[in-house]
Amino acid sequence: MSSEAVQLNRRERATLRAVGRGRAEITCSAEPDLFIDGLACCDQFTAHRLAHLRLVIPLRSGRIGERVPALLTEAARAVLGLPGDARDAVAA
Repeated sequence: MSSEAVQLNRRERATLRAVGRGRAEITCSAEPDLFIDGLACCDQFTAHRLAHLRLVIPLRSGRIGERVPALLTEAARAVLGLPGDARDAVAA
């Protein structure tokens, strides 16, 4: 997926930035829910869209419904213009 092919609104970009700062968790499910700073994301449509576009993924596998750290993919980092490896954001 090229960064030019994905059009994101400001809310989606803000959500990706929160994920990139290590502030997000995602549930392990077909329709993953996103949690920012421990609170459910108020826009689950955005959370589902980012997951289905493979811009946000779980850091590790887990049980169905389990909350695990969320991670930006390389495609998401490219869309945001962020350098480096996706795992760097979680470690920071």
